[in-house]
Amino acid sequence: MRTRILAVAAATVLAVAAAATGSPAAAAPTGDTTATFTIEAGTLDVVVPATATIDPTVVDGTITGALGTVTVTDGRGELSAAWTATASATDFTTGGGTASETVPASSVVYTTGSTTVVSGEPTATPGAPGPLSEPLTAVGVTAVGSNAVSWNPTLEITLPDALVAGTYTGTVTHSVA
Repeated sequence: MRTRILAVAAATVLAVAAAATGSPAAAAPTGDTTATFTIEAGTLDVVVPATATIDPTVVDGTITGALGTVTVTDGRGELSAAWTATASATDFTTGGGTASETVPASSVVYTTGSTTVVSGEPTATPGAPGPLSEPLTAVGVTAVGSNAVSWNPTLEITLPDALVAGTYTGTVTHSVA
């Protein structure tokens, strides 16, 4: 008798559960799920060497040397991405910075040289060589999406006739916009 009461109770519970949930829906032959994701825009950055030492060997009144690798990374992910990197410099001075202790920025010629695509598929165009007394276009880029380009510019410094001996220091500034 006890078994019969348990069986009836179990059947009643199952019947109530089935009635509460209803019958299952018929399965469709196809189903769609809308999925979304977001790509966050990054930044436009330039990385330059902290220091550079130019070979002091004088040839025909000039010294020439590589500045070191400059890299621009564009993580903005734009459909029509474009940026221009520029370079400029301060005068190079030693001692008290008198006329005989100064190489003016107008005597420092910047040459971009060849560019290297680091990432993406940008079209990079090196700027024309020129003096660093005014901002000079180093590289211009057009691209779709994120990209990065690097180059190793050369400085050719024409030394004034009355220049005194010393260690000359100046600042080359790269900007990107």
